[in-house]
Formats: sequence, structure tokens, C-alpha cells
Amino acid sequence: MFEKFTEKAKRILFLARYEASQQGSKVIGAEHLLLGLLKEGEETTRELFTRGNVSMELLQAELERRGPIKEKLSTSVEIPFSDESKRSLQYAEEEAERLMHPHIGTE
Repeated sequence: MFEKFTEKAKRILFLARYEASQQGSKVIGAEHLLLGLLKEGEETTRELFTRGNVSMELLQAELERRGPIKEKLSTSVEIPFSDESKRSLQYAEEEAERLMHPHIGTE
């Protein structure tokens, strides 16, 4: 499923999964994908948030604060993507195809 994703994009998915497990979430939600992007701190992400006058640090703190902190899940437990996250990943794939990019990156 993720063979078209760049290594950086795969890392963000890994970070999202980690965040979901740390919050005890049964699914990887869009908020976890966003946390993965924020924690990776790639330049493209920084530029986007800076242009929108959004503090990455404040957004990250708010997402972490809102997370449903339950009993942490083992990182070896398989955590599925939520429907919302699946749609986000599908949109990323469609955008890469529209731009005729062979890979799906973090941008």
C-alpha cells in the first residue's frame, strides 16, 4: 500500500502510528498524521505553517493535550488508519497523480 510513498512520508506515517499508540488510540487519526508532520519538522511544512501564521509548536502542544490519553498501546500492536486518515492518504495519492509525480511525498 505504501510503495509509492517517499522515505520521509513513510517516516511521518511511522511517527503518526507511534503517537496513536502513545495516546492509547485504537486508530491512527488525522490528528496523528498532523502530529507526525509536525514532529518531522520538514522545511516545506515549516514554510506552510509560517505563511499561515500558525505556530507549529503551539499546534503540536494542543494536539498532544487533546489526545485521548488512555493506557499506552504496545508499538508492536497493529493500529489501523481511521476512515478520515485513509481519505487524507487517498487525496495525497490523487494529488501526486494529478501533478504526475511518481511518488507521494510529505508536501
